[in-house]
Amino acid sequence: MAQRGFAAEYWGIPAVTRAYTTACAITTAAVQLELLTPFQLYFNPELIFRRLQVWRVVTTFLFFGPLGFSCVFNMIFLYRYCRMLEEGSFRGRTADFIFMFLFGGFLMTLFGLFASLFFLGQAFTIMLVYIWSRRNPYTRMNFFGLLNFQAPFLPWVLMGFSLLLGNSVIIDLLGIAVGHVYYFLEDVFPNQPGGKKLLLTPGFLRSLWRSSQQPFLPVPYFVMCYWICNEGA
Repeated sequence: MAQRGFAAEYWGIPAVTRAYTTACAITTAAVQLELLTPFQLYFNPELIFRRLQVWRVVTTFLFFGPLGFSCVFNMIFLYRYCRMLEEGSFRGRTADFIFMFLFGGFLMTLFGLFASLFFLGQAFTIMLVYIWSRRNPYTRMNFFGLLNFQAPFLPWVLMGFSLLLGNSVIIDLLGIAVGHVYYFLEDVFPNQPGGKKLLLTPGFLRSLWRSSQQPFLPVPYFVMCYWICNEGA
């Protein structure tokens, strides 16, 4: 019965979230069991282009470090906010969700070419958190029972927590920056006078994941700013 319950719960996870978190868990387990080493996974442009080790473009997003508090913390947040996005504003819009993955991953990889960043999984998690927080501006958050705040402040709280743990904030800032670029191009700019939708999901993705769901309607930017300012006052 327990096995059936676990299987039902696992297959009940939305497809993209299930695939990504499973890949991260398998990669972490493989490193922990010494079947792989981080040196085979990290982002290295020279090895990618000169030795055609193209898998590094993907594995840089799958490894969060050795099994420990930081790794578990990041994977929990990855699962939680990836799932909430897929079941929320991307519900029935799998093609758009995958395109968001590709767009965010492309920008991070482009930045990684010049910034010597080896693993981008944490930045990707922060990007997901940022997009979710912007699309759920009225949600009240509680961080370890210590802080209460509106959802849009969550990425900054996580960055502060990372800083307290002695980590570099460059990765978090990258995730926030890429998340904001996507949020602005997808939710803000199209609703401005003279604005238009610039991020168009490729037709081949839509043909693979057809849907009759209506497009996500974001909270107007000025309404969100007004709410946050008045709540914080």
